[in-house]
Amino acid sequence: MRRRTAVVLGGSVAGLCAAGVLARHFDEVIVLERDRLPPDAQHRRGVPQSKHPHFLLNSGRRAIGEIFPGFEEALIAAGGMHLMPSMDAAYCENDGWAPRKSGSMTMVYSSRVLVERVLRDKVRQLPAVEIREGVTVTGLRSTGGGTSLGRVEGVEYRTGDDSGHLSADLVVDALGRGSSVADWLRTAGWPVPPEKTLDAKVTYSSRWYDLPPVDQRPESWWWKHLVITPTQDTGDHPVEHEFLSNFFPIEGDRAIVCMGAWGIRMPREVDTFEAAVDRVRAKPFGQATRACTPTSEVHLTRSTGNKWRRFDLLDRPPLGLVCVGDSICAFNPFYAQGMSSAARSALILAEMLRGRDVLDLAFFREFLTRQKKSLDVPWMLAMARDRAYDFATGSEVVAPWRRRLTARLSWPVFNAINAASREDAYVERTFAQVFNLDMSLREMATDLRFWFGIMRYKVRQRLGRTVVPGGFDDQQDPPGTDFTGHTCAGRAPSAETDLVND
Repeated sequence: MRRRTAVVLGGSVAGLCAAGVLARHFDEVIVLERDRLPPDAQHRRGVPQSKHPHFLLNSGRRAIGEIFPGFEEALIAAGGMHLMPSMDAAYCENDGWAPRKSGSMTMVYSSRVLVERVLRDKVRQLPAVEIREGVTVTGLRSTGGGTSLGRVEGVEYRTGDDSGHLSADLVVDALGRGSSVADWLRTAGWPVPPEKTLDAKVTYSSRWYDLPPVDQRPESWWWKHLVITPTQDTGDHPVEHEFLSNFFPIEGDRAIVCMGAWGIRMPREVDTFEAAVDRVRAKPFGQATRACTPTSEVHLTRSTGNKWRRFDLLDRPPLGLVCVGDSICAFNPFYAQGMSSAARSALILAEMLRGRDVLDLAFFREFLTRQKKSLDVPWMLAMARDRAYDFATGSEVVAPWRRRLTARLSWPVFNAINAASREDAYVERTFAQVFNLDMSLREMATDLRFWFGIMRYKVRQRLGRTVVPGGFDDQQDPPGTDFTGHTCAGRAPSAETDLVND
């Protein structure tokens, strides 16, 4: 059944995905965006995080593909790269470079601004959708606030010196972390939704670079992506060894060099950024950056706390309103969950609209229940690491003994999973599903076959019967040897021997 009018607040990834869904069920969908949208893949004021790397996880790729058929093909045609991280990325673990081998996970690499441009192109092909630019939403129009029949019926807005309002059968809040919707609802009589929060004081800095021409790149550059994980050394070391560092490839033969850390002040000036790049613990990271030409200033972000507005816990949620993206649940960006989680929420809305004729209390309660189940998956992943820090603040801070236990176990478990993944396809595939939000951390934690694979690998390691080497010297170039299908039964081969024999 088609409905008359839906209004979407915000024209970023979450809002565009919602608009794509609503266009199938409403006569008109009006997207209100404060910025003037660029015609191409360019930065804009309302998305400051676009200057940093963004991953589109597999679950997000699939969700967007369902909403906008042909999205991935269009993204690749525009310059995005379809890569297999285990083959195309050089990954520096605690003990050095990981071996290169085929895996089950693929990803599409591009800038955030290109993802948004391709999505805007898709949305503008939908006759029912109108994007209004330069519009600031200033409030909601509603009736019966806080009662069982309380409903949001439209929005108020301002354009330059003029103001107005729009009536709507459904309003979608995609205004991001800074959304004022909860405040407007409180003013209208609804209770403030409870919030879950955890801020682990993550800060990160990024700078954009042009890669050297292909014929001038070193022969050792088989990789497209460099990842340097924080050191696990508890002794004295440069602070830069604590950084999670990415040399992240994007369209146009460019890369975003990004360094971030928990609870550490990050460089924000060009000279300190360039000096820090050279002190990252894997030497090739600085060498690769120095071989490129910088094209931007240093961009720094501190707004990284996890925050979940729990509308699902309200006894009387507002009818006529749906929140998606960071406006409902914002994550530590280190975990690359934002765009995919937003697309997954939009897909839930699509499924709900297909099956219901009336947007009543039962509709919104069921949507919130299903959305909560979907958000539980990335939220649990974010909590698993961010709860380990003594300086973290928020409602989800845990007791000191739990923080110590998390800090003590998280890296050893992560190392064991990575190591076992080299030789056990089930372990590798399961962890890839968790990373891509296709499986919850709870499901993985109760999967006996998964933990059997890890324990079997540890036993083989003690007996010297592992078959894929690892821990290559991080002061040297990451080895390009492909260890896919590598077997050497009965012994643990040395890295040097296998590089020669392969």
